[in-house]
Amino acid sequence: MRALGLMSGTSVDGVDVALIDTDGERVASFGPTLTVPYPDEVRNLIRAAFAAEQPNEATAAAEQAVTQTHVAATKLWSQTHGVPLDTLDVAGFHGQTITHRPEKRFTWQIGDGAGLARALGVRVINDLRGADVAAGGQGAPLVPVFHAALVRDLPRPIAVVNIGGVANVTWIGEDDSLLAFDTGPGNGPIDDWCARRAGQRFDRDGALAASGKVDRPRLERWVEHRYFARKPPKSLDRGDFNDDWADGLSVADGAATLTRASARAIALAARHFPQAAKQWIVTGGGARNPTLLAAIAAETDAPVVPASTLGWDGDALEAQAFAFLAVRSLRGLPLTFPMTTGAPKPLCGGRLHLPA
Repeated sequence: MRALGLMSGTSVDGVDVALIDTDGERVASFGPTLTVPYPDEVRNLIRAAFAAEQPNEATAAAEQAVTQTHVAATKLWSQTHGVPLDTLDVAGFHGQTITHRPEKRFTWQIGDGAGLARALGVRVINDLRGADVAAGGQGAPLVPVFHAALVRDLPRPIAVVNIGGVANVTWIGEDDSLLAFDTGPGNGPIDDWCARRAGQRFDRDGALAASGKVDRPRLERWVEHRYFARKPPKSLDRGDFNDDWADGLSVADGAATLTRASARAIALAARHFPQAAKQWIVTGGGARNPTLLAAIAAETDAPVVPASTLGWDGDALEAQAFAFLAVRSLRGLPLTFPMTTGAPKPLCGGRLHLPA
């Protein structure tokens, strides 16, 4: 099937659009991609809806803005790359996570799947986490089955780390066994610190962190957080870790300490692996931060490579994954597993919306 993936992560950067050809088990080819940043007004609407558990004016405004932005991004992708929308078999629409509380069997990704299908004239699959969370799973991460398809020909065990607002890892064993969970904060606290203290949306190229000094005592206290000792499967909400604990540090030292903390959290994940990973592949926004990559290499004491060195499009990987998952959903194949989300059994998921 020719499947389009639409992803907007917890960093609230924008919409990633990516095309793949797949049967939901292997990827036959990768198509064109596009990233469309959220306008500041949309980003502010989304942030105002964070942590909501009931519909209200803020969530309604945010959902409308998210849906309209996805419609515009998809049409721009189609025009830019000359791919008619009526040639697509399905679109996988992640939506924008505003609240993730699996302990309450609750997760909310805003975005009007039916409205998107009507606007694009394409079948849309959304709500890809809901069935897993309703069954008692963590609902995250969802990408592991796609990671496994990508590393078929690489030496294993191997770890694939996706660093968005929250970071997650997929461990793939020699026998294709999967283990996946959220490692802890990714770019989220760093981005928040930069916005609050440096007047910039993120630490471009890790330059601010590189100019600072890590507060080691504070870092050691931070990694005593009970989350890191919990056995997987486990997952996080974007707001579970924030930048407050860096208060009192200079702007540069705070960025350096928060960056090292995200790297330490990723390294701590290794103690849950059945076998040590021979290589760590890093994707997501964090893969563009050389200071963070160096910190991960230092903390894991293992080869760490950005996904781009393998020919993967790290910026589009999650969007590609949701295209892959949409096809799996149409075929009734499982999206989540006991060792990725804690689901009681392999589960399919997603809701299908027809264009008319």
